[in-house]
Amino acid sequence: MRSFSGRGWTASLICLSVVVAACAQGGGSSGPPLAGCKSGTTLATFWTSHTPPDSDSLKHVVDTYNGQSSVGCVKMVQVPGSETDVTKLMTAVRGGSGPDVYMLDRFTVAERAAAGVLTDLTKYGAGNLSSKYVDFAWKEATFQGKPYALPLDTDVRALWYRKDLLKAAGVDITPLDPANGPVTIDTVRTMANKVNHQDASGAYDVIGFVPWVDQGWHYTWGFDFGGSFFDSGSCKVTPTDPKIVQAFTTMFGDWAKALGPEKAQTWVSSFLPPNNPPQQWPFLTGKTAFIITGDWPLNWVKQYKPDLQYGVTYIPIPKTGDTPSTWAGGWSLVIPTGAKHADAGYDFMKYLAGPDGMKTYVTETQHLPTWKSLGSDASLYQGDHTFFATKLLPVAKSRPPIPVGAFYWDQLSTAQDAVVRGSATADKALADVATNTNAKLQQFCPLK
Repeated sequence: MRSFSGRGWTASLICLSVVVAACAQGGGSSGPPLAGCKSGTTLATFWTSHTPPDSDSLKHVVDTYNGQSSVGCVKMVQVPGSETDVTKLMTAVRGGSGPDVYMLDRFTVAERAAAGVLTDLTKYGAGNLSSKYVDFAWKEATFQGKPYALPLDTDVRALWYRKDLLKAAGVDITPLDPANGPVTIDTVRTMANKVNHQDASGAYDVIGFVPWVDQGWHYTWGFDFGGSFFDSGSCKVTPTDPKIVQAFTTMFGDWAKALGPEKAQTWVSSFLPPNNPPQQWPFLTGKTAFIITGDWPLNWVKQYKPDLQYGVTYIPIPKTGDTPSTWAGGWSLVIPTGAKHADAGYDFMKYLAGPDGMKTYVTETQHLPTWKSLGSDASLYQGDHTFFATKLLPVAKSRPPIPVGAFYWDQLSTAQDAVVRGSATADKALADVATNTNAKLQQFCPLK
C-alpha cells in the first residue's frame, strides 16, 4: 500500500488513445509485435501506476520476459492510479479497451472482484500456485475462495530516523538502536520536539516527527495500539475498537494540536505535496528527523543520497513492555474483465509473479517477495533490508481482505484527516466509518 499516501505512486498522465491502440494490436506469424519479441507471439498490454525507480525495474522484467517468451509479448504502459483509485481501469473496462494485465494493490482485489472488474483465474490453474505464496498474500488475492490475482511483492513498515539531525539537536540516539528493542512514543516525542524548527515567518521548515505522513496510516497506529479492524464472526468492521480510537486521538488529534494543525499541514503541503518525486522525500532533504515508512525507500537512499546518516527501528510502542507491531501490504497482477489477450497476459503474470521475475524485481527495488522460497534467499537482503525481512515481516499483520477493502481504507483516511485537522473527534469520525462501511459490507455476508 507506494507513495507518500500509501505506496501507490501516481504516474504521469499518458494519452489514453495510445493505450487503446496498443490493446488493439496482436502478434502473428509475420513477425514479432514489438522489437525484442519472438515471432508469432501475442501482444499483451500491461498497465501500472508505478513510476521510477520501480517502473524501471518492471520494464527490465518485461524486456527479459519478451526476449525469452514464445507465448506473449508485453507492452508496459504507465497510467494514473493509486491504491484505491482505479478510475482509468474501470472506464477502460466498461469501454472494452482495458489492458490484459493490471497491477492492483492486493488488499483491494476482493472489492474489485466483487464489482465484476476482474477475471477469475481458476481456469488458468492459478489455484495450484496457492502453496507457493506466503499465506496472507494469497488470501488477499482471492475472493469467495477463488483466485483473482497473483501476488507480487510485499513490504513492512518501520520507524526511520536521521542520526545527523538528532545528534545536532543534542539527542542521544542510542535508545533507537533496534538491538535495544522498541522505544516508546513518548521517547520519540521528546526527541522529535528538540528538532522542530520554525523560520522567521513562524512556519515550520523542519518538524521532528509528523506521525500521520507517509506510512503513518490509520492501520499503522491502530495495529500499534493493539486494535482490531474487523470481526469475522459478526462480519463487521470494527474501527470503533477503543484501542483504535485511542490511537487516532493520541497520534492524530493530540499530536496535531501540539504542533498546530494548520502549521503542520502547511509543512506537509510544502514538503510532501502530491506526486512528490522520491529525491524530494522530506526525510532525504532533512525536513524531518523521524518518519514511518516501508522498505522501498532503501532504494531511494541508494540512488539519491548514499551518504545519508540514518537508521531504521521498530515503530514506537504506546508504553514500555508493549509488543512492537508492523503491517504488510503489496501489489498483485490481475486480468481485467474483457481482456482481449488474457492467455498471453496470464503467461506474463506467471513470470513476473513467479520466482525469476519476482527475484529481479525485489532485488532491484528493495521490496520483499511473496514467493515462499525466495523468503529464505539471503542474497536478496542487504544492509538494513535484513531488519525488515528477518525481524518485521515474520510478525507483520495485514489489512482484512474484505470486499469493501478500498472503501474501508478511504473511509478511515477521511476520518484520519478530520481528526488531524480537528474537525471531528476520533469517536465521532470512527463511528461514521463503522456505519458507512458496514452498510456496504452486509451484502457480502457471511464471507466465504
